Amino acid sequence: MFHYMKREPGFYRNIVALALPIVLQNLVTSTLAMADTFMVGLLGEAPMAGLTLANIPLYALQMFFFGVQSGAAVLISQYWGKGDRKAINRILGLSWLVVGLVSTLFSVVFLAGPERFMGLFSNDPAAVDVAARYGRIVCVSYILNGITLVYVGAHRSMENPKLGLYMLSASMLTNTVLNWVFIFGNLGAPKMGVEGAALATLISRCVELVIMFAHIARSRHFPIDIPSLLRPGRDAAIKLFTYATPVILNETLWGIGTGLYPTIMGHMENSTEILAAFTVSGNIEKLALVALIGLANTAAIIIGREIGAGRRTTVYDVGLALNVLSVLVGLVVGLVMLALSWTLVPRYVFPLFQLSDSTARIALIMLTMIAAMMAPRAFNFTNIVGVLRGGGDVRAATAIDLLPLWVVSIPAAALFGLVLKWGVFWVYVAISLDQLVKFFMGIARLRSGEWINDLTLTED
Repeated sequence: MFHYMKREPGFYRNIVALALPIVLQNLVTSTLAMADTFMVGLLGEAPMAGLTLANIPLYALQMFFFGVQSGAAVLISQYWGKGDRKAINRILGLSWLVVGLVSTLFSVVFLAGPERFMGLFSNDPAAVDVAARYGRIVCVSYILNGITLVYVGAHRSMENPKLGLYMLSASMLTNTVLNWVFIFGNLGAPKMGVEGAALATLISRCVELVIMFAHIARSRHFPIDIPSLLRPGRDAAIKLFTYATPVILNETLWGIGTGLYPTIMGHMENSTEILAAFTVSGNIEKLALVALIGLANTAAIIIGREIGAGRRTTVYDVGLALNVLSVLVGLVVGLVMLALSWTLVPRYVFPLFQLSDSTARIALIMLTMIAAMMAPRAFNFTNIVGVLRGGGDVRAATAIDLLPLWVVSIPAAALFGLVLKWGVFWVYVAISLDQLVKFFMGIARLRSGEWINDLTLTED
């Protein structure tokens, strides 16, 4: 029944080699992000709630970056399998242009009226004030972050995932140290609170950019071709627009949609406690997801490479094997997370964030629901982000990812939380529904085999 799990020698070793740097990168960034949350949490639950609010629109912008990065990766991984480096340079140049323009526009809009903008996401004046002060500084950093994320994503698609590990680890370590300096006024620096956290983020993004330029100057794995980078041509622009736009739309609308969850919570009774719990549980969730995200990104690289190299006959079985592997990993992660959430986390983690008893109970509900859905979520990650996108089936992947979110989960969460006022448990039940719908939609698309598409072009 599972004959496709028996692959050629070196297949699973290759998965580990590609996934491990991505997993370590996500683990480092997630751990240090938790440290950031911990330091802000020492200022109280209100600053933590304000930080959560500020991250709602910023998270949506990051999802746009991830959309551009992932859309470009669909093409770059196949061009890499084909050996067409000129086309990769063209896609990279276009991607930089897109993220640069959008992030600059976002920063201008945010800076024009941060208090009014943040007021769209909560009715708590104290949290809105904190969010506006934080966002006023940190929004500028996303111009730099978009540029570096695209570069890291391109190299990941070319089987060089270690670059992201080195670059983002250095950036996040810088961010954590400077948080300690600027938030609390250490080493003679002024005590800036949440604005210090924003300044630390901005400086760390500058570090990312410096590392990126140093790597460009020395890279032999993929030398930059300036003419192709600056003059990508009409064919490459059409190709990127055709295949990246659905992914950009996917990630942007997904980011906006998931950003509505804390917005709904921000308008519920006891919203400060709920948002503080959401922030803490969200950081723990990120740690739990690192293996799943690493496997999903690895799947996209492998599927794209196989198609680009012309090995279409084995791609279907490779996709099946990757998805089954992801479910097994998801089961293990979910069981471990569930056990830790009911034993060690309440005893050792919640006190670090100075959570009240009611906030800790809310966080425990959230973590339990997250752990229970880890296996289907693992399948959805690998199937949508890795297999379907890697196979060039970006429109179906977008539909599977967005329809359950916008048609099922968001309306149900708003109904349960704001209209019926059933509480945060039922809001998380609503949030979980889209993972189940995606699971069955994804299986149907995977079994059809219609997701295998060669997107590469022959260019002059």
